[in-house]
Order: sequence, then structure tokens, then C-alpha cells
Amino acid sequence: MLFENRFKGRSAIVTGGAAGIGLDIATRLSAEGARVSLWDIGAQALAEAQVKSGAVHVRQLDIADPHAVSAAMNETVTALGGKLDVLVASAGITGPNVTVRDYPVEAWQRVMDVNLNGLFYCNKFAVPHLEANGYGRIVNIASVAGKEGNPNASAYSTSKAGVIGLTKSLGKELAKTEIRVNCVTPAAVRTAIFDQMTQEHIDFMLSKIPIGRFGGIAEVASLVCWLASEESSFSTGAVFDVSGGRATY
Repeated sequence: MLFENRFKGRSAIVTGGAAGIGLDIATRLSAEGARVSLWDIGAQALAEAQVKSGAVHVRQLDIADPHAVSAAMNETVTALGGKLDVLVASAGITGPNVTVRDYPVEAWQRVMDVNLNGLFYCNKFAVPHLEANGYGRIVNIASVAGKEGNPNASAYSTSKAGVIGLTKSLGKELAKTEIRVNCVTPAAVRTAIFDQMTQEHIDFMLSKIPIGRFGGIAEVASLVCWLASEESSFSTGAVFDVSGGRATY
């Protein structure tokens, strides 16, 4: 269900916006009136996603590079009309499905660099623009794995636990302002990210969801867009589940 002009006059950045959950969120923000910038690492995917989403701006970058994020933030805010209202930090990778004992160090570092450090950079460099605007919403995409810890997915689980901790810290730091910072913890949602997982791990994730199916992209996007809206004014530093009954706290 779309809300006409809910984001009219608002400017938003969606990282990981070229596919999956990020693309659906960006499309919905655009449809509801926002000026949206898509950030992603793949230039061709960005070009295609811009057409699908109605985004007014795209930026190709690797969010694991803090200097690139800082430059992209300034450039994008200018392109969006000189202000930023919403950041949705959705970019992420899974890493390999192996035990801690066998986990490649380089793969561990890459997952942390993208999922946690990259998200930190995006939050960090967005805050001054939101403060200058006197209003803002940050929605970080974490995972139920960050609460429960999935076996054979230690880097992913650890990085998403870090996203939850960062969200809680930043939400408290900005609580006296008009900026709200929250995160969403989906259970597994079938997107292209499944291509990075083994079938055994996919089957394990499904077995943990009491509803008995994977989440839908639109189900996550609808919650994210509420958190990105003016309606979400009394929640900050909070964690919102979309887990099909999986989450236990």
C-alpha cells in the first residue's frame, strides 16, 4: 500500500539500492514523493535500477572506503538539492558459509568492511547533513542473525550484531534532536543475496522461521518506509523485527 506524497519534499539516500530490498525501498520512497539517490558498487546495475526506481541520482562506490563515502555524501546531498532527510543503509554481503575454524581471514575482513564499517561510514558522514537540516531518519538494515547468531555464518552474524549496537548508540546520541535512528532485523528474504549462500544454509534459515516461508521484499520495505517517515517520531535506537516469528527477543 502506497501513501501519496508521504515523502514529498524529502531527499533520501539508499545504499545497496541497485537490487533486492534496497531497490524496493528506493522505488517506494520515489513513488511516495522523495528525491532518491541510489548507492551501489555495480555501475551497470545502478543504471538499470535508476530506471526501475525513479531515482533522480545514482552514485557508484564501495562503501568500505571511508574517503569515497565522505566524498559521495557531499556530492549526493548537493545533487539532491542541498539537504538530506533520510538514509537507508541496506548494502551488505553474506560471506562464505563455513565454520569459524575454517573461515578465511580475508573474507572475514571483507564482510566487516562492508556490513559494519561501511555502514558506520554512511551513518557518520550523514549525521552532519541531518543535523544541518534539523530533521532526519536513519534506518539501518541488520538481520535476525545479529540477534541469534547463525552457525556457519559467523562474520555475517557478527557484523549484523554490530549494526544493532551502532544503531542503539547513535540513536541515544541524537535523541535530543529531531533525528531518529532505528534498525530492522529481517529473517531471510529471498533476493539475489541467496546466490552467495549454500543450499544447506538456505534450508537451515527456512527451518528456523515458524511461519514456514521466507519474508517478502515488500514486507521489509513497508516497515523501513514507516521508520523513514515523519510518523516514526517516538522510536529511536530501536530494533524492529520482520522475522516470521523467528526472533525470540
